[in-house]
Amino acid sequence: MTDDALRIAQEEAAAAVEAARQAQEAAEAALKRAQDAALAAAAESAPEPAAAAASPTPTSATAATTPTSAPAPAAPAPLDPAAVDTIRAGYAFTGPALEMGALVNGDPDPSTQVRIPIAMTNRHGLVAGATGTGKTKTLQVLAEQLSAAGVPVFAADIKGDLSGIATPGASNDKLLSRTQGIGQAWQSIASPTEYFSLGGAGKGIPIRATVAGFGPLLMSKVLGLNDTQESSLGLVFHYADKAGLPLLDLSDLRAVLTYLASPDGKAELTDLGGISPQTVGVILRELITFADQGADVFFGETEIDTAEFLRTTADGKGLVSLLEVPGVADKPALYSTFLMWLLADLYNDLPEVGDLDKPKLVFFFDEAHLLFRDASKDFLASITQTVRLIRSKGVGIFFVTQTPKDVPGEVLAQLGSRVQHQLRAFTPDDAKALRATVSTYPKSGYDLAEVLQNLATGEAIVTVMNEKGAPSPVAWTRLRAPQGSMSPTPDAQIDASVAASPLLPKYGAVIDRESAREILTAKLNQASAEAAAAAQAVADAKARAEADAAAAKAQGAAEKQQAKAQADYEKAQARAQREAQAEAERNRRASGTRTTSKAAPNILVDVLGSKATQSILTSVVSGIFGTRRRR
Repeated sequence: MTDDALRIAQEEAAAAVEAARQAQEAAEAALKRAQDAALAAAAESAPEPAAAAASPTPTSATAATTPTSAPAPAAPAPLDPAAVDTIRAGYAFTGPALEMGALVNGDPDPSTQVRIPIAMTNRHGLVAGATGTGKTKTLQVLAEQLSAAGVPVFAADIKGDLSGIATPGASNDKLLSRTQGIGQAWQSIASPTEYFSLGGAGKGIPIRATVAGFGPLLMSKVLGLNDTQESSLGLVFHYADKAGLPLLDLSDLRAVLTYLASPDGKAELTDLGGISPQTVGVILRELITFADQGADVFFGETEIDTAEFLRTTADGKGLVSLLEVPGVADKPALYSTFLMWLLADLYNDLPEVGDLDKPKLVFFFDEAHLLFRDASKDFLASITQTVRLIRSKGVGIFFVTQTPKDVPGEVLAQLGSRVQHQLRAFTPDDAKALRATVSTYPKSGYDLAEVLQNLATGEAIVTVMNEKGAPSPVAWTRLRAPQGSMSPTPDAQIDASVAASPLLPKYGAVIDRESAREILTAKLNQASAEAAAAAQAVADAKARAEADAAAAKAQGAAEKQQAKAQADYEKAQARAQREAQAEAERNRRASGTRTTSKAAPNILVDVLGSKATQSILTSVVSGIFGTRRRR
């Protein structure tokens, strides 16, 4: 075992021992409280001695009908009256506030209400807790009250449970007993709701973004690129912007990458540092895989205008925008980065407004741990900057996750309100997370390590930022019940709401205008046509040169043959003339006549020497070789 492995094992063992010790102490304390409560209840229910002496001894019949069990003891109160008064005063805000619930001090105390100032909801917050502890219902309680106060809300509905906010809740005895016990005057109310979906992968209005609007940083996060590849992708986006190549969908980005990797495109990046073929190959493979998973439907036009999330109804209620995401549960990186893009887009579009009486929008970021998983330093820096600065734009963010450790410390430090549901410490890592969570709370009268593990469903430890910007006292709170339905809204009702939405005609259809893919395709086609024309011109010139060479060669051969034929003809004529002279000499000798200076006529010579014969011979020679030059 290496030193690091040994150290880790020792730390895990120490954490396990510490968790066991804390659990044992908690059990002993709970047992002591139960014993004390039982003794106190027995003392209160015991008869006074005088009264006991005056009472007759019960008969057997009386004994049989008299109850022998005492009433259930009240839960032990961890806080003394002074601490309760401090909490009550700490949540007595003068301005509008969101009602969270009642203080729990053994039993709920309806006179001590725990609240969040609406003006402080743009200082951000955290809703955390283990699965099944009531985080979604807490989110619904907050969203309902914000909407009623005229504050628009945007929330992601991961499991579909939050859609019940659009349907009035159903009353029952159990619900009313709980709400009356915490001082909640419960009413059945539905909140105005608009449904959205990522790229139409669901029932809502499609939310799309262009690739250029999404940006290289978020795209790198989605594709899982390393720092070098992220830098190269940023260079590609920069080139596309300068070259007038609109990046609307994934096919546009693939087209630009392919072009820049081609011989024609490599020269385009010479002045910008270039991009290696290996990096282009990696990015292209990731893009193809990304598109094959169905992600290409999320990119394109019409791009959503985030101002749509800032609307209110005619009666002044804030619109609740629900993003349905069950269809993309297998794409957590896309979901989380898409929400981050929405926040970044809001930050870029909204003007500075400073501190408002109520925010322009409260944004609930459910399953927030997905956003920070495997995030690069640059990406985390961008998130931290957005969270820190978007407050001045009038936008509040509530991160919803399982434990505070899911949120980086730089972001956690920006959160003003915290609603912490039950935490579990079943493993050494859980115990370590529990200790870390406890250490981040202000000093209180609670043993938080114990309380956080024993919170009931629908209860939470709450601390918020008060109207002066200071943290409020830590309060064990039994939270209010939602006034909308705790069950999902029926699909038929959602479909009808989407069909009637004024946003459907604007964002429902996909627009495919000319973009980088078409521009580069036309450019490459033109270059290909020009290259083909140039190649054809070269081929034609070569063919003409070869034809001219062949003609010249043929002409030379013809002239050579003609010269040979002329020479042969002249030789034949000379030979015939000589033969004619010899024949004439023989005849003279035979006849004994005297030689005269004029030779005897020779028919052969005359025939060969005539112009007609020469013309015929020339035609015959030309006909044989086919090389006579045509004039």
